[in-house]
Amino acid sequence: MAGHSKWANIQHRKGRQDAKRGKIFTRLIKEITVAARMGGGEPDMNPRLRLAVDKAYENNMPKDNVERAIKRGTGDLEGVNYEEIRYEGYGIGGAAVIVDCMTDNRIRTVAEVRHAFSKNGGNMGSEGSVAFLFKHCGQFLYAPDTDEGKVMEAALEAGAEDVVTHEDGSVEVLSGPNDFPAVKTALEKAGLKAELAEVTMKPGNEIALAGEEAARMQKLLDALESLDDVQEVYTNAAIDEAG
Repeated sequence: MAGHSKWANIQHRKGRQDAKRGKIFTRLIKEITVAARMGGGEPDMNPRLRLAVDKAYENNMPKDNVERAIKRGTGDLEGVNYEEIRYEGYGIGGAAVIVDCMTDNRIRTVAEVRHAFSKNGGNMGSEGSVAFLFKHCGQFLYAPDTDEGKVMEAALEAGAEDVVTHEDGSVEVLSGPNDFPAVKTALEKAGLKAELAEVTMKPGNEIALAGEEAARMQKLLDALESLDDVQEVYTNAAIDEAG
């Protein structure tokens, strides 16, 4: 998108994530529990669990909380049985939205997600209606003026798929979702500190929104993210804060 800063958009998203930190422990505990249930309780043998545990420690979650969540997942402790559900829909200006949920009550969750969409000018679509617009991948973003050559050498050697330098000078590394831990380790060993490092649903093309449309889209995203059953919200809207 000409004129729109990739860096500013990522910083904006990070700011929103930081603002909802109060809910992050709840979401991480759910993710650890489900990851352990599906792939076993050993992080070294379960890439999804390893990712969730690393994220928990990065967010200063106590070790006891992490271990209890793993034990609930493996059945060593009693706990709620969460189900993963993905909802898809459209927001303002035709922007696509993916909402990943974990719930113990599917009926409640779909009602809440549908209400958030309709109340804020969006609408829910059918399964698969927008998912094809996104790619499941690992994403790392480095600040403008980061040594592109150093990033490229470490990333590609570790199995990353692509390294892109944006117009604003920021450097982005993309990997397969399962290669994310290895690429992350290699980049950190090379002394490279990513501003953002996550496994995400990355949009193929972004829709730039500014002014009133940007504000309305942000309101919809905030409404979805505030729901207790929502784990992650992805969109191809690039929201211009200054718009």
